[in-house]
This record gives sequence, C-alpha cells and structure tokens, in this order.
Amino acid sequence: MNTLTAVIVTALLVVGSAFLTIGTLGLLRLPDVYNRMHATSKATTLGAASIFLAGFVYFGPSGEGLTSLVGIVFLFLTTPTGAHMISRSAQKMGVEFFGDTEWPEDES
Repeated sequence: MNTLTAVIVTALLVVGSAFLTIGTLGLLRLPDVYNRMHATSKATTLGAASIFLAGFVYFGPSGEGLTSLVGIVFLFLTTPTGAHMISRSAQKMGVEFFGDTEWPEDES
C-alpha cells in the first residue's frame, strides 16, 4: 500500500468515526424520539459509509472491496426506510414532540 492510499484510508476512518461519535452523542443528548432518530440515521449513514469506503479504497474493487460497496448501497437503502418506520410508529403510538411543535393538520 502506498502513502497516498494510507492517507486516504486514514482520513476516511477518522471522518467515519467522528460521524459515528456525533450520532452517539445525539442519541444520548437529544430530547425526543424524533430528534434522536434524525441524528442517528444521518450520522450513522455518513459514518458507516465512510468506513465502508475506506475498506473499498484499502482492498480495491474486488473481493472485500466489492463487499464494502454493497454495504454502502444496503446502508443507503435501509437507513431512511428504518428511520421513516420509527417515526411513523412513534406518531401512531402518540409520542409527543419536545416543546410546542405539533404534527401538521390533515386537510383531506
């Protein structure tokens, strides 16, 4: 592995770890399920995708590198769906927003 590849892999791992740490802090610090869900889904997607991308750069376009790309695609397909299902379930269970925020009224 050459120096440029090592620097890119290290940078991607640091960025990914930073996003995952921020997502964890958001999960612990934010007041309600909707804010927590937003923080963790965004940060987890960016953090894990960066770490997967570091694996792709390190291993190359075949074998484990291809597995990393598949992991990124899977992550981008499932995380928004999971976050949507969590927020819809919380709404249907009657979980309130923090503060004075309310759901928009249906005009149908």
